[in-house]
Amino acid sequence: MVKYKSNFVKNGMNNMFNFDKRILYVILAIFVIKNIATRLTNMDSLLILVITIPAILIAITFHEFAHAFAADKLGDNTPRSQGRLTLNPLKHIDPVGFALLIVAGFGWGKPVQVNPVNYKRNISLTKADAIVAFAGPLMNFVLAIISTIILAVLFKFELLTNIPTQVVWIILIFIMELVLINVGLGLFNLIPLPPLDGSKILNHFLPINARRWLEQNQQILYIVFVVIWITGIAGLLISPCIQGVVRGIFGLIGNIFKIDLKTLLQLFGI
Repeated sequence: MVKYKSNFVKNGMNNMFNFDKRILYVILAIFVIKNIATRLTNMDSLLILVITIPAILIAITFHEFAHAFAADKLGDNTPRSQGRLTLNPLKHIDPVGFALLIVAGFGWGKPVQVNPVNYKRNISLTKADAIVAFAGPLMNFVLAIISTIILAVLFKFELLTNIPTQVVWIILIFIMELVLINVGLGLFNLIPLPPLDGSKILNHFLPINARRWLEQNQQILYIVFVVIWITGIAGLLISPCIQGVVRGIFGLIGNIFKIDLKTLLQLFGI
């Protein structure tokens, strides 16, 4: 996720975002407690939760690093000065987005602040914004593809043959979670509603009047985002897309390596 520095955002929007975020903390805390309590009754489910956390850290860290890297390459040193041009997970974790990834499979990291004034002038500001915004989801899709390639290599060359069954399952679960979480994080952030990356990508392709309308109605659109998240509409929309993209990636990589990865998807209910 990308966020303008405070002098580029109306104070009212900042205040509303902070207020709403506190509400999200309370709501999400309820979801997290309920989710963990359910998992505690099932050791297999609890094990999956433990394996999932490193995958989430990887997905968020690389997502936010990609935003920072793209902004830095376009001339804005704000992420670098704030210590965001790093793969240290502690610099990129947003508690709300992190918890949401645990309980729902999609979420966000700590927004990378950018200052559009610093962008190079060889491209438009909206194009630079779109590039920086798209860098995060793109990184997640790349990680999902790389993870699937690793999985294909393990099966193609039978590298798991002499490893204990329990260890094999831990490896498979970790890689599958890495694929699912990266795809989920990438797709979720492409939703064209503020404060998600999709809104900045969409903004570049809209006519000037539409851009002005979006800027004037950011608070309303942000409320829409909160509503579709709290009501579970986001999950209903994103989950089928996640499964479709994962099937597509597995099909593509499976064809390249000439192996069938569909059976593995079936084992994980995808």
